[in-house]
Amino acid sequence: MMKSFFYVVTVVAFIILSSTTQSAVIQERFNEARYTELRESGAVFLVDVHATWCPVCAKQQQVLADYGKNNPAQNLIVLVVDFDNDKAWVRHFRAPRQSTLILYAGEEQLWFSVAETSYDVIAGELNKALKKNDKG
Repeated sequence: MMKSFFYVVTVVAFIILSSTTQSAVIQERFNEARYTELRESGAVFLVDVHATWCPVCAKQQQVLADYGKNNPAQNLIVLVVDFDNDKAWVRHFRAPRQSTLILYAGEEQLWFSVAETSYDVIAGELNKALKKNDKG
């Protein structure tokens, strides 16, 4: 009986702790006011030209989620541009297709990538930008 009780307590504690783990990656639906605010503030942020039906985009979402879990001390805003419904912004960012990632530090574009799904490549670019921003 006592063994079962401790098992239940352990499982419940694990569930609570896993659900409260914060991701450092904060995704927001793209809007011009927020984009302007981030650029003017000098923040590092990522623009993700995304389509719900795109398997590459789904892989990129997983990479970003993993990045957030692996780097909880870093905060990264991701502005998600809907490839199908935000065509003016897709053109503005010169995204040739969905799965385009564009990394900024304020008004400076640091990285532009299409269909990249390697954790090491994406995390490397994010780390480089965030480290540069911390020094600047």
